Amino acid sequence: MKLVVAVDKEWGIGNKGELLARVRADLINFRKLTENHTVILGSKTLATFPGGRPLKNRTNIVLSRNRELFIEGALVVHSIDELFEKLKGQDTNDIYVIGGATVYGELLPYCDTAYVTKFHKSYEKDALIEDLDVSEEWLLCEESEPMVSNPETDSEGDLRFSFCTYRKIK
Repeated sequence: MKLVVAVDKEWGIGNKGELLARVRADLINFRKLTENHTVILGSKTLATFPGGRPLKNRTNIVLSRNRELFIEGALVVHSIDELFEKLKGQDTNDIYVIGGATVYGELLPYCDTAYVTKFHKSYEKDALIEDLDVSEEWLLCEESEPMVSNPETDSEGDLRFSFCTYRKIK
């Protein structure tokens, strides 16, 4: 399994149910990585998508404890065991964990690669994930040159960010 996330300097991922920043280059990278693959997410993350709808051109699996939850266009599972039962026989290279914090926390131990967009800034945040830079289980393998957001297409201008790839080493 792979993980895709955007983080700030302290590995924050969101605040009050919203992304910390919307950067077109990050969204394009996210789409390139996940399109035509299976994505696993929580219901709160799904609610942040346009219209609260599952992502197009992907198999959406929503992990939720709510047994009454039905989402048109998505498969809803209620436990890690049920999730892995549904994933049996599927190539783990085609599975991407895309949030939020609880789902990342539960599935990080099963991931072998993490694609991380690092915003070189601190934000107000109430959701974080494990800092892979200090983890003994993860190694930063690739990091792009820093880029800068565009105020015409992004939620803010002059935001420096990098695309990073981590691999599990233990």
